[in-house]
Amino acid sequence: MSSATPYEQLEQEFRRLHAFRGALALLRWDAAVMMPRGSADVRGEQIAALESECHTLLIAPRLSRLLERAQANQQALEDWQQANLREMQRLRDHAFATPVALIQRMARATTRAEAAWFEARRQRDFGLLAPQLDEVIKLVRDKAALLARHLNLDPYDALADEFTPGMLSTDFDKIFTALSRRLPELTIEVGELQAARPPLPIQGRFGGSKQRALCVEVMKALGFPFDRGRFDESEQALSEGVPGDMRVTARLDRADPFTGLLGALHETGQAMYDLGLPQAWRDQPVGKARGMALEESQSLLLEQIVGRSRPFVAYLRPLLEKHFGVSGPEWEPDNLYRRLTTVRRSLVRVEADELTYPLHIMLRYELEQQLLSGELRTRDLPAAWNEQVQRRLRLTPADDLEGCLQDPHWAIGSFGYFPAYVLGSVVAAQLWEALREERPGLDEAIARGEFSSLMSWLRENVHALGAKVGVPELVQLATGKPLSASAFLRYVERKYTAGG
Repeated sequence: MSSATPYEQLEQEFRRLHAFRGALALLRWDAAVMMPRGSADVRGEQIAALESECHTLLIAPRLSRLLERAQANQQALEDWQQANLREMQRLRDHAFATPVALIQRMARATTRAEAAWFEARRQRDFGLLAPQLDEVIKLVRDKAALLARHLNLDPYDALADEFTPGMLSTDFDKIFTALSRRLPELTIEVGELQAARPPLPIQGRFGGSKQRALCVEVMKALGFPFDRGRFDESEQALSEGVPGDMRVTARLDRADPFTGLLGALHETGQAMYDLGLPQAWRDQPVGKARGMALEESQSLLLEQIVGRSRPFVAYLRPLLEKHFGVSGPEWEPDNLYRRLTTVRRSLVRVEADELTYPLHIMLRYELEQQLLSGELRTRDLPAAWNEQVQRRLRLTPADDLEGCLQDPHWAIGSFGYFPAYVLGSVVAAQLWEALREERPGLDEAIARGEFSSLMSWLRENVHALGAKVGVPELVQLATGKPLSASAFLRYVERKYTAGG
């Protein structure tokens, strides 16, 4: 018999799970960056096998017995260990609700659907994705129903709990309602202000190697460790891996040097969160990020709040000249800032400004609930999407690429994910407000390309807590205020009506 306590044996089991999850992350990164499209079925089998191992580990009777015995003696555990035990139980509850056969079918179906999504985007034709997506949605419905019964939640909330633990659609609705009261009117006001002084256009061709070099230099300044990570180009920006081996990608646009850079900033924010997680707990559930809303808060803080700020533009200006050899009035800091903060209705979520971005998410939030409930049929998604875009943004997609083929989330089965983006914006603004109060001189440091003060505050107040506390508690601890949309609304009012 093992001399290790039940809790210590649990840590050993979850260390194995961490290794499996790391391997899965690298397989997914490879699928996005390097894998031949024709290899999708092979990759699906590989992912399905590893997912099955993860699932089998979590539902094993031995794990249940160890959890019961550890919980019976949890008063002897330290705070972090008790929090770890809670996270272990949460993961076990989710896994126990989902049969391994469904996990395997989901892995195969989503791998096929993601490959079909790439091809559908290439041909701008949703019809090439529809059959595979329909199969994914049916499986997601099955999963949602099982989770809902096991967790005593609404089916949509049961799915969202995987991405934003402890927060429900009622919490999302409160945030959306608060933003809806002000953002449409503010968007009109800012549009009128900006129309009086539009930025000078930026034109040219910006080679991929030069863009990659710029992204790498900025990532190094932020502290990304290239001896334990790498940066690549992909169709969709992503961050994958584990703290000892992080992979960041961005989509590079040869006609626009900012698309790739801002995408790299976004994914670096998430990577730095993972890298800043508590070292002692990195192979345990409590040492993971506390859900996608917090991951997105770190991404959006770098991409939107820092990356589209006057101090960052001051830092960026000489780098643009260094890497692209550009000069002229259109490349001066004031014009670059006006360009990066231009508010305009657009069709593409990842290119949306801070004021209209929530509208893109509300659209997806509503549609995915309809898809999940069966109110909206898969084949009718393009028409429903276009109708929503017209209603919310008064725009009409030219084709499916500008419409419902933008995101891979549904193809990979990530229903309940999208609300995390808006919640991330709200959390980011609230953290930023507190950070600026506590770190005087932050703007000047950013303008010099010095990000250590920024990153150390985030490590201390966000990253280092791992999954020990929930999102509302973390925000309360970091800012001294309850989570709300107020800081975000103050931030955008100041930035877009008072010149930054």
